[in-house]
Amino acid sequence: MASDMASSSTAGSKARDEEVAMLLKGAVDLHCHSGPAAMPRVLDHREAMMEAADAGFRALLYKDHFYLGTPHAKILETIYPEKEIKLFSGIALNNASGGINPYAVDHAVKIGAKIVWMPTLAAANHIRKGLTEAKSFPKTAQKMLDPTPLSSLDANGKVTDDTRKVLDLIAEGDIILAGGHLEAPELFVLFDEAKKRGVKKMLVNHPTYIVGCSDEDIKGLVAMGVYMEHSICMFIPGSGNQYEPEYLRHLIGIAGVDKTCLCSDLGLMGAPRPLDGYRQIVNALLDMRFSHQDIRTLIGDNSARLLNLAA
Repeated sequence: MASDMASSSTAGSKARDEEVAMLLKGAVDLHCHSGPAAMPRVLDHREAMMEAADAGFRALLYKDHFYLGTPHAKILETIYPEKEIKLFSGIALNNASGGINPYAVDHAVKIGAKIVWMPTLAAANHIRKGLTEAKSFPKTAQKMLDPTPLSSLDANGKVTDDTRKVLDLIAEGDIILAGGHLEAPELFVLFDEAKKRGVKKMLVNHPTYIVGCSDEDIKGLVAMGVYMEHSICMFIPGSGNQYEPEYLRHLIGIAGVDKTCLCSDLGLMGAPRPLDGYRQIVNALLDMRFSHQDIRTLIGDNSARLLNLAA
C-alpha cells in the first residue's frame, strides 16, 4: 500500500512538472536582473538567456539600474541564433544615466531599447523610503556615490520639461514607459501626461512595493490603460519582501488578468534563479486553480504584446 501511494505521488509530481514545463513555453520575462552588475548576481546575461531559451521562453528583457543592456542583448542574439529567443533591454533613468535625460533616452531608442524605466534607486520616493521599505533593497558590491533624488515632477507638481521630452521619445519609438520607483500619486500625473503625448504602453513595476499603490490606485491606473507588473520574487520562497501567493490572486483580481504581467525581478544572489522563480509561480497559480489560458496570459502574452511580439 505504501509503495502504491509513493508511486502515485511520484507520478503526480512528474505530471505537474510536465504541466509547468508546457505552460512556460512562450513565457516572457520583462524584468531579469542578470549580470554583470554593480549588485552581485547569481547568473550572467548569457546564462539567463540559455536557461530561458531551453525552457522555451519567447523573450527575455534584461534590466540593470545603472546601464543600458541593449548592446548585450543584440550581441547574444547574434552569437546564439539557434536559441530562437528574442533578447531585449532598456534604460533606467537613474543618476548613472544622467537622470531623466532625453539624450540618453534618444540614444537608447535609436539602438533598439524596448523600455524606459523612470528613476528606481535614485527616485526621490525610493530615497525617502530608505529607512522603511527600501532598507531591504539589494545593495551594490561596492559603495556607490550617494544618489541625487529624482522626480518626474517639478516643485509645483507639474511634469518637468525633460520628462515631457522623454515621453515624446518613448511615444515616437512606441516602446514601454515603466514607472520605476516613483510613488503612486506621481504615477497618475506622469501617465496622464504620457497618454496625452501618445505613449501607448505603460507599466507599473511592483506596485505594492516602494511604489505604494493601494487597490484603488491599481484600479485607477488600469482604467488609464496601464499594466501592473508584479515581481515573482515577492511571492515565492527564498526571496525577500515576501507576500503570500493568495495576495497575488487578490492583486490579479483587482487589475484583471489582461492587465497583469508576472515577471521575475530575479537574479540577486541568495534568491532563486529566474527560471526557478517562474516554475514556482506557475505551480502556485495552478494550486490556486488559474486556467492554463490565464497563466499563459499572465506570464507571457501580455508582456509579448508590450514588446510588439506576435502572439
